[in-house]
Amino acid sequence: MTNVYIVGAGPGDYDLITVKGLKAIQKADVILYDRLINQELLDEAKEGAELIFCGKRPDHHALSQTTINHLLCKHALKGKVVTRLKGGDPFVFGRGGEEAEALAKRSISYEIVPGITSGIAAPAYAGIPVTHRDYSSSVAFISGVHKKDSDEEAYWERVVKSMDTLCIYMGVKKLPHICERLLKYGRPLHTPVALVQWGTTEEQKTVTGTIEDIVEKSSMIENPAMIIVGDVVRLRERLKWFESSLEENLKDMATGIV
Repeated sequence: MTNVYIVGAGPGDYDLITVKGLKAIQKADVILYDRLINQELLDEAKEGAELIFCGKRPDHHALSQTTINHLLCKHALKGKVVTRLKGGDPFVFGRGGEEAEALAKRSISYEIVPGITSGIAAPAYAGIPVTHRDYSSSVAFISGVHKKDSDEEAYWERVVKSMDTLCIYMGVKKLPHICERLLKYGRPLHTPVALVQWGTTEEQKTVTGTIEDIVEKSSMIENPAMIIVGDVVRLRERLKWFESSLEENLKDMATGIV
């Protein structure tokens, strides 16, 4: 019997959770959930389920990771079915690996339920394919935040020189620094860049530019947002299906068409 489900809730659009993830929510006695999940998913919890908020902001964590790991183990060892509901995919910058390690150390059975990560979904909803045979045959999903003891220069040199498309998580506040690294390791000033805030939701906002001017254009963008770097960004003007559909819906509402 599985005691704990570590579930990726997807990037924000309610409909983008997997069927398996939804079932894990519905069967759980305890749900530990993150800030960036679609809150409507919690309506699927069964009556009496305990809901525990574990949300993290860049400047504040509701619970430490150590506390989250402890709660997962504590409730599972009591025989409860526990679902850890995480934004995006639990193994893509989601600390799901750390939580799985904590469970494994206590010999607690668990299951990983993958989710759609924002590194793919946010660009897709902005009309940007992360790969395209005419523009990009490689893509890297990287973090804009690094451990203090890591070799940041070597890291940036490796990814900038080896990949066509870069999808950067948690990087908006460090955008000037990121652009400096991109230039330092060989990307031209005219390299296209896109910022997608609240991707896949009705609040989605996208700004495009180049390494040369994207910092200036980014004043209206805040976290959570994805940064996409590479020639694939050029396709947005032709493929921006989601925001175009939102605009059409607003026009229909304004004219009384439903």
